[in-house]
Amino acid sequence: MIDETGTWFSETLHPGFQQRFAISKILFRSQTELQDLVIFENPYFGRILTLDGVIQTTERDEPCYHEMLAHVPILAHGTAKEVLIIGGGDGGALRDVLKHDTIDRATMVEIDRRVVDMCAEFMPSLSNRAFDNPRADIVIADGVKYVKETDRRFDVIIVDSTDPIGPAIPLFSDEFYVDCRNLLTEDGIVVCQSGVGFVQPDEAQDTYRRLDRLFEDAALYLTQVPTYAFGYMTLGWGANSGRARANSAETIASRFETANIETRYYTPGIHAACFNLPAYMET
Repeated sequence: MIDETGTWFSETLHPGFQQRFAISKILFRSQTELQDLVIFENPYFGRILTLDGVIQTTERDEPCYHEMLAHVPILAHGTAKEVLIIGGGDGGALRDVLKHDTIDRATMVEIDRRVVDMCAEFMPSLSNRAFDNPRADIVIADGVKYVKETDRRFDVIIVDSTDPIGPAIPLFSDEFYVDCRNLLTEDGIVVCQSGVGFVQPDEAQDTYRRLDRLFEDAALYLTQVPTYAFGYMTLGWGANSGRARANSAETIASRFETANIETRYYTPGIHAACFNLPAYMET
């Protein structure tokens, strides 16, 4: 929340802990039909997007999150053509998916039009014109309803959601992931954000157990996002076959070189290591 002076943003997502960010300028603040949306500037992290009082992304460290959501499943799959993004209204995941020239179409389904519009206006570096890319299909709709009703099929599904609060709650259910599985191709992969394992162990473990029930290959993998307090961000992985994670480090490195994309966080070495969990998170 923003204090009375308008100079500090305080996040109290976890009991007994608070982190604060200095506000240089509030760029946008509005209560949409679904959530409280604030975009402000910070002298260290640049422009910051918050929803319902929780930091979603910042200009400085967003690659740590978006690149790992996009490049890990796409390069592991190897022949992905159709990608579905549920959420991701800031455009960062869409931008990184479309860096791969081999992707024919990236469909982004975002429930809140205002998030897309305001991020395009006030945080344009995140999408980097991806919303206007001819390979992008932007759908303003409920992602839960979309995956239940569409007859399309996807090689990769990225669930770029907030924590399980507000409009994101239905995205953390068995029914939703059954519907996602039904949309995947033979070697299809779904990845999702699963909280910070050090302080949200139940969220991470629930994600793993859900994916393990529904997919042939299930795992958790890690990224490190400085503005997400308490260390490693957990990402969930579910695949219809074990082939993607069976690739050698050399294969991933070769695919990355062929893709010829610029990254600020992802490397083939990080890809090879990210499925190794600290002891407190082992499933």
